[in-house]
Amino acid sequence: MKSIIYQPIGIIHSPFAEPQGTPIQPAAAQGVEGRVEIFPQFVEGINDLDGFSHVILLYHFHRVKETKLTVKPFMDNEFHGVFATRAPSRPNPIGLSIVRLVGVDGRTLLIQDVDILDGTPLLDIKPYVREFDIREIESQGWLEKNVNQLPDMKDDGRFVPTSPATVSRINRSTKPASAG
Repeated sequence: MKSIIYQPIGIIHSPFAEPQGTPIQPAAAQGVEGRVEIFPQFVEGINDLDGFSHVILLYHFHRVKETKLTVKPFMDNEFHGVFATRAPSRPNPIGLSIVRLVGVDGRTLLIQDVDILDGTPLLDIKPYVREFDIREIESQGWLEKNVNQLPDMKDDGRFVPTSPATVSRINRSTKPASAG
């Protein structure tokens, strides 16, 4: 099969320079402000975007260095297939976040509820439309038992370890507690 190559259309800026401590989903990043710098050749594409309260950002997980097909995701201590998680260590490291669009200032989008690292390459923007995007959820798989942890969850560095000490700490903190 032919390779697929994407060109970033902009850069996402946020207060998060490192993965560790970053909220793991926009729902855990309520009120966190950021901005999206659209590259000049793509500015025409954001015409009329300011009429939407929320947008879907698709971006490249540029800090992930390896692909894993099974991962121990945030909010669980068991391994799961990567496609049953939102973990960044994927064969195609593409992230998706629904953020609040506060405004458009020239070629800059002002956003809130940001759970994305500073300097992340932006691949695409889509308007969030309630009638298109909301679905009734019947089950949430393995997350069902853990989804209530979300408001307090932050990235613990398990997907982009920075040092052997960090790896050791993460391994200790993500081991399941022994039954007893």
